[in-house]
Parts: sequence; C-alpha cells; structure tokens
Amino acid sequence: MKLDRVAVLGGGPGGLYAARLIKLAQPGCDVVVHEQGVPDQTFGFGVGLAARTQRKLAEADPASLDDILATAWSHDMRMRVGERSAGMSVNSLVAVGRADLLRVLQRHAENAGVKLEFGTRRTADELDADLVIAADGVGSATRSAGDFGEDVEVGSGWYLWAGVDTALPHALFAPERTEHGVFVTHAYPYAADRSTFLVETEPATLAAAGFDREVPADSSDEEALDYLSDVFADHLDGHRLIGNRTRWLQFRTVRCATWHHGRTVLLGDAAHTAHYSVGSGTKLAMEDAIALVTALGEADDLDTALSDYEAARRPAVERIQDIAERSRRWWETFPERLELPVEQLLVAYMSRAGNVPLDRFAAGTPDVVNAALQQWAGDEPPAGASLAEWVLAQSLRPSTPGQEPEVEDEPAGPRGFDSRVVADDPSALDATVLDLGADDRPSGDEATVEDAVRQGERIIDTVWLTGADDRASVLTRLEVAERLRRRTPALVVVAGPHACREDFADGLAADRIHLAALRGERSDGEGHR
Repeated sequence: MKLDRVAVLGGGPGGLYAARLIKLAQPGCDVVVHEQGVPDQTFGFGVGLAARTQRKLAEADPASLDDILATAWSHDMRMRVGERSAGMSVNSLVAVGRADLLRVLQRHAENAGVKLEFGTRRTADELDADLVIAADGVGSATRSAGDFGEDVEVGSGWYLWAGVDTALPHALFAPERTEHGVFVTHAYPYAADRSTFLVETEPATLAAAGFDREVPADSSDEEALDYLSDVFADHLDGHRLIGNRTRWLQFRTVRCATWHHGRTVLLGDAAHTAHYSVGSGTKLAMEDAIALVTALGEADDLDTALSDYEAARRPAVERIQDIAERSRRWWETFPERLELPVEQLLVAYMSRAGNVPLDRFAAGTPDVVNAALQQWAGDEPPAGASLAEWVLAQSLRPSTPGQEPEVEDEPAGPRGFDSRVVADDPSALDATVLDLGADDRPSGDEATVEDAVRQGERIIDTVWLTGADDRASVLTRLEVAERLRRRTPALVVVAGPHACREDFADGLAADRIHLAALRGERSDGEGHR
C-alpha cells in the first residue's frame, strides 16, 4: 500500500529502524521521527545482538548492520561463584554501545531521507500522518492514552544498570554475599573501554542495605554505586562503577490486547517487553520494524497491514515473553541456588527457561556439562550417549550432592530409587498431589506459581506435581518444583508426558526435581524442540 506521510514517536533503535525501512521501501513517503530527547544525551550502556537477530537485520538492511557491527564487541561468558568459575563460548553474541547504535541508525535514517526532529514532545493525535508508529518505550504515553488494552506486571526483584570504564575480559555472571544478602551481576563488555554492569537483588536485601528509597529519575544512586563498587571489587580490577540515571528499578512486563488502533500502531517496548536476562528489548523492536514494513508492503489497506503485522509478530513475541518471564523469576530467586557447584549452576542457568536442552548445550560446552553431570550423579555419561536418556536412567542416591547429612545421626536425603523415572502413580509413594491445572489461570502466571509454592511448602514428605500435558504447563511445574526442592525437605516428583522427556532431564540435571513420572506411551521419533 502507498503511504504519503508516516510519523514515528520515539527515536530509539526500533523507531529509527522502522523509519529507515519505510523510507527505503517508499522513497516518496514523508517520514518524520519525533524524539523528545536530544542527540547524544541518551541513557543506558551496551545492548546485545544475538546471531539470529543479526541474520534478520542482514536480510532487511545489510548496510546499517555492517556499520553496527563495526562498532560492536564480541565476548565469551563466564559464571563465577567464589573462587570457582565455568565458561562457555558465545562469540556469535555481540554487544554495542547504545549511544553508538543510535548514532549509526540516526545516520542511516537521514541518509535514506528520514527527517529527525529532536527536543519536542509530540502526541499521536496532533500529528498529520497516514500512519503513526508509537515506539515510545516501556512508559509509552501513546499506549497509556490509547485503546490498546494494556496490562503491566511488575516483578518482585530489583535491578540497576551501571557501567564500568574498562572492557571486561568476558561476559560475567557472579553473585556476591554481603552482610545484607546476595547481589548478583550480569556484566559484559561492549567497547574497548566500556562494559555494562547490571546488578540484581531481592527486596529483603535491598531494604537491609538501605537502598529502598526514592532517587530522582534524572539522577544516579551514587551511594549504591559506591557500595556495589566495593562489593564487586574482585571483578572490577581497580575500576569503579559509573552511572547514567542509574537507580534501583523493578522490571515491568508489558502486554497489550491489541497493538494497533486506528492509524496508530505500537512497536517494541511500547507494545511488549521481555526481561533483559534474555537480551531481547532492542532485538524485538528492530524485528517488529521489519515485520511492520513487510506487512505495509504486502497489504492493500492500512487496517489489513496492521492486523497482518500483529498476526505475524505476536506468536514470536509471546514465545519470547514466556521464556523471559521464566528467566526473570529464576533470577529473582537466584540466591537459593548458590550451594550448587558452579558447573551445575551454569547448566541450571542455561536451562532455566526451557530454551536450551542439555544435549544442545553439551555440543558446544562438553567439559562444563560433563563436570556438572559428574557432580550431580557421581558419574560421567559414556561418549556418544544421549544425555537426556542417560540422566533419566540414573539412580536417586540416598544422599544427593549438596544434601549430605551435617551430623551423623541426621537422616540422609531422599531415599534411593533405581532410576529418576517412576510410574505415574502418586499412591505408590504416598504422595500429596498438587494439581496445577485445577483452575483457569495461564500455566505460567505468577499467581499460579506462587500459590502452588505456598501449598507445597506445607508438605514435608512427598509432593507430586501434576497438571496439563502441554509443554508450558510442564515447565511451570518444573519451576514450582525447584522452589519446593530448595525450600522443603520433601521428595519432589513432577508428572508429565513422554514428549517432554528432555525438559525432565534438564530439570533433573539442574537439581530442580528429584524424580519424574512420565505418563503415556513413548513413540518413535518423539520430540518437541
């Protein structure tokens, strides 16, 4: 369809990229980006671009991607707990400074003929345009004022974005215990002299450290930055943390019943957010832009184009949001896992959201996975074995790693079983059954998880988690099981279909559950990933 005038609200990566792509597709269209800020005064540090996103950007606009990658920084990853660390190669993952990324996209937008207007706040109603693209971020005024059916869920954990004026040798995941509780960093280099240094903690630790107070939105929490510079001194090599409007925040997950209304369409964080632990904000916004421009080029009218855009993007976005929500809750309960050996903790991290199965992770990082399985089972899998099948066949020893009796007369851990798979019969174990499919709430809903954990925490013998056979429901049960596994002395069993064997294997190896109860018949060639 032909457009005469397009207005973009928001000069972030998604808005700039959409503006350029529209102008390239329709050179005669008047495209204007309205950004209330001014150039070179952005906030933030580095952003990551995974290999799959790079491929999509290369297909859509190779020229801008080439310039983005010219400023990017690649790195591997390490997880460090105390004096022990384990790592993996992720050289296909690159990071770029947010300011550098915006400069590249601004230049390419202008080169295509896009007009950039800075320093003025605009609203969709006042703009004379055939199409208004609202790319105005997580706090989108357009979304809040419009009829989009917004729903915003606030996480329980607290985080702050900081930086450091050196390139760390690798991306780093590291918890540090303090007198107030545990703080954990996700940090990664994005330039020769810069790294992002994100820190997370739980509400009780934040309050104990005295950081549960208001800090002006245009300021940084200098007291917290100074304190955390000391906490993470072993990782900073003499450098101190720096801020850029850095203050403690809680993550907001944005969902909308619809992404378009009339001539206005939402894009990126304005339409949806996904937790930063899956590195997806910039990725989702730029991929939205590609899908929107494709739909505009293929449809005969605006309403059809916007409906097609949403239909094309919503399934992928909802899948990422599902992964991200599980990842968010995993990080918000991170301190509960610090008794795990670092290799097993890295396996738990990679499998936290059901997105990276054990065998796939082992293909690129065999030493870490073999060490983790040795720690978990007391033995290494034979060469060439299916790790999932090997894990399911292992016995549950009387005392599993991390559960050794502290005193001689204390009972050992869960009683032994010949394998980690048991019959689908809770009565055989005299188990208390919790059915997570007994109400109409979504399986991954926060309330579903929390309610199930509260019920399960009262059980001290054997708890049997069951529910629907779809994969999302199984992943929710594994998430609930892990919290019960760490908070109670109960034997924790999760029931589900043979089709989710790999998920059960991941849960076992990461110490989320004790036993799996597989139901139904296994068919040849069964798989789900």
